[in-house]
Amino acid sequence: MPFYEHVFIARQDLSQSQVDALAETVTNVITEYKGKVEKTETWGLKQLAYKIQKNRKGHYVMLSAEAPGEAVAEIERQAAINEDILRWLTIKVDELEKGPSVMMRKQERRGGRGGRDRDGEE
Repeated sequence: MPFYEHVFIARQDLSQSQVDALAETVTNVITEYKGKVEKTETWGLKQLAYKIQKNRKGHYVMLSAEAPGEAVAEIERQAAINEDILRWLTIKVDELEKGPSVMMRKQERRGGRGGRDRDGEE
């Protein structure tokens, strides 16, 4: 089975439990199609580059999974009709990254803060 990384952005007015429920829905679709979710990361509420459907921020979530193509098609179909999901992207990868993603390592390096530190360095 191929490997995929699926990232979606949820509306800014959702609670964290609602965002977790969206991630759980994606996980359920993957397991229903006999796939396996290796990792789920919530990157938090982040500023968007431009306003999307009146949202200036969005909750970012990434799932790394081993799944058949039918599961990916169903995830994308559901994302297209879900009003809580602003954007999504699914990428087929050769192998799944072990450990935390670059986004999570970046947060750890900065002590959980985003943006630049007080000295102006990243």
